Amino acid sequence: MTGAEVNSITSVVKPLITGSHILHHHGILDAYGHLSVRHPEKKDTFLMPRNIAPALLSSAADIVEYRVEDASPVDPNSPAGYVERYIHSEIYKRYPEIRSVIHSHSAAVLPFTITAVNLRPCVHMGGFLGDKVPKFDIAQVYAEGDVRDLLIRTQRLGQHMAVLFAQEMGESYNPVVLMRGHGFTAAGASIKESVFRAIYTAENARVQSAALSLQLASGTAPLKPGESLYYLEEGELDAATQMTQWSVMRPWQLWEREVEANGLYVNNVE
Repeated sequence: MTGAEVNSITSVVKPLITGSHILHHHGILDAYGHLSVRHPEKKDTFLMPRNIAPALLSSAADIVEYRVEDASPVDPNSPAGYVERYIHSEIYKRYPEIRSVIHSHSAAVLPFTITAVNLRPCVHMGGFLGDKVPKFDIAQVYAEGDVRDLLIRTQRLGQHMAVLFAQEMGESYNPVVLMRGHGFTAAGASIKESVFRAIYTAENARVQSAALSLQLASGTAPLKPGESLYYLEEGELDAATQMTQWSVMRPWQLWEREVEANGLYVNNVE
């Protein structure tokens, strides 16, 4: 591997580790869940941590390179990886514009995966969620012989889930998909964007849950006729999404400093 190749990988390994720490610090990841990034120079591979709690990542030795085609490790001697890496490989395979993926079991989002209530943007930082976040029910695609533990542990299951990231119209993709009884997966054009989206997906879910409870308890009519809450309107969705795209570095710099100042997290990548 040339010096340029090493520097290229390092440019994403450091934020990959930092991003994992940030997601743990904000309760998006715990001992489970994972963040990945497409290789900066090779579109047919992606980088993802070995099978370890995200908060404990500390060096390049904790990162494994996988093939997008089948989620197999490029180096057969690599340490054991996450069984659900097919979530990541199948999304990267289908959407070349996606460069980072996060899978989370956030407790704030889980209620929206097991009820008929749709997760919808009600705060401006959640505008990227769009009118309705798709829900994936793995029970609908199980086949004979599948392990029914809700995990995306095969290419076929990953393919079924990846389809839901496609928008009904246009070339863009849904940034978030809910997973029944499991959590959610978020995608972005960079590590920073996917981390932002994951954190504010959970934040929007918390606000929406609190607002729905308050609305029910108050017994008053919502501000917007025909709605349970006053959600963001169509024009507001586009403007809020554009705002978060150009301002994503502001929260990232804060979150990065928070984990650097916390003794739990170690990042030895220079």
